[in-house]
Amino acid sequence: MADSSHGHTPAAWTGVIIAFIGFCVSGAFMVMDQPVGFWAGMVLVIGGAVVGGIMRLMGLGQQKRPHTGRRTTPAATREPAGAES
Repeated sequence: MADSSHGHTPAAWTGVIIAFIGFCVSGAFMVMDQPVGFWAGMVLVIGGAVVGGIMRLMGLGQQKRPHTGRRTTPAATREPAGAES
């Protein structure tokens, strides 16, 4: 996955930042024992996913590539046990 651009798009960054802010708001209000603030933060978390999805549909996300089914690096091979020279 190091060679892919997974998550390096404006849609991904915006969605994650909004969701992270919502997580922080929910955590703070949970500690303060304020259920309304907690649920407001949870709405922000869901809003982050919605905003990221809308931005992806607008073309700001990663473009889909067809899956080739090939490995990019060769698999390790073992020699048979009796093949010592």
